[in-house]
Amino acid sequence: MKKVFGLKGRVQHYAWGGQTYIPKLLGTSSDHRPYAEYWLGAHVNAPALVLTEEGEIPLDAFLKTNAKVYLGETTFNRFGKLPFLFKVLDVHQMLSIQVHPSKIEAEKGFKRENELGIPLTALNRNYKDDNHKPEIMVALGEFWLLHGFLPKEDLFEVLHKNPEFTALTAIFLKDGYKGLYRYVMELPLVESDKILRPLVNKLLPLYAENKLSKSSPDYWAAKAVAEADQADHLDRGIFSIYFFNLLKVNKGEAVFQDAGVPHAYLEGQNIELMANSDNVLRGGLTPKHIDVPELLKHIVFEETKPEILKGSLEGNGIERTYKSPAPDFELSEINLYQNKPFKGKSNSVEIYILMEGEIVVREQETSLVLKKGESFLILAGAEYQISTSSHAVLYKATTP
Repeated sequence: MKKVFGLKGRVQHYAWGGQTYIPKLLGTSSDHRPYAEYWLGAHVNAPALVLTEEGEIPLDAFLKTNAKVYLGETTFNRFGKLPFLFKVLDVHQMLSIQVHPSKIEAEKGFKRENELGIPLTALNRNYKDDNHKPEIMVALGEFWLLHGFLPKEDLFEVLHKNPEFTALTAIFLKDGYKGLYRYVMELPLVESDKILRPLVNKLLPLYAENKLSKSSPDYWAAKAVAEADQADHLDRGIFSIYFFNLLKVNKGEAVFQDAGVPHAYLEGQNIELMANSDNVLRGGLTPKHIDVPELLKHIVFEETKPEILKGSLEGNGIERTYKSPAPDFELSEINLYQNKPFKGKSNSVEIYILMEGEIVVREQETSLVLKKGESFLILAGAEYQISTSSHAVLYKATTP
């Protein structure tokens, strides 16, 4: 049985995407739309295409034809389908302030919206499926994001040093993270404008003169306003820029985000691997559907001390694996050099994307030649070898 196939992902043209990174990676011409995400998975919204001798077959349909064998018995028994979604992201403009639900809450929310008759494609739909969405990202260069609430002493300092926020200190003292965040997110827009407008008016001239540093929330607050469509009111998401940890992640470093951790990607490119879900609850900094009550219902209101993951080199010295608590997925980077092939044995489905170089993949009678930007699928039970004549960098998604 053939166990190695070429795979073609699907581009998502969300407004925040860039116009050059993903087309350049894939070797295609840009049509001046934003290229935000490149999906390599079996999610019903945009399944990747398996390149077979019979033609291109959507990955979800392909796996269903022999799920237990293709996925491997352990993965099939636990999940019943491909449990992860693999992506490349190009964040040109900020993503929304967001949180992902737990598995139990996703099942409840999905059922509730189905019973209400909200179409899956409706713009006001929160739950696109019944799954949780823990996720891990590895930076492909300098990458900026917001990740969880600041530690208590740091948040007190933010409230104290910004005169516009001083009156909020009493609320934080009395009611903690939940009371503070609920207060600012539920403020009528006229009232939140009274707090944010003096701050923004002070920052915009400095932003225009390039006098703000990316390591300061001031930069991102000003950028959010400068890049937003003209509106009568300021976006309440600006509070989150000051209340969350602002992280700069360097190439090859990773961050894991579990259910309940509020976050937002700000700028850069990354590889992202998550549970097979498209559930996002949004609270601001986006033209997409915002549902503050639903967002507040799912946030874990506690400080986050960010952990930047460096990954660990496996025994072969070629594969760097980024471990996480998620049972759905495992992400690794493979650095290949001439005369040092990578030998793999798959226990479940594996999906690869080639980020640099050219490679040959061999498995029994099958041989695939791939270049930068191309992807391939390996089914469970394969023993295979990947080699290059120079240098190549790949990312692999699988189930641990």
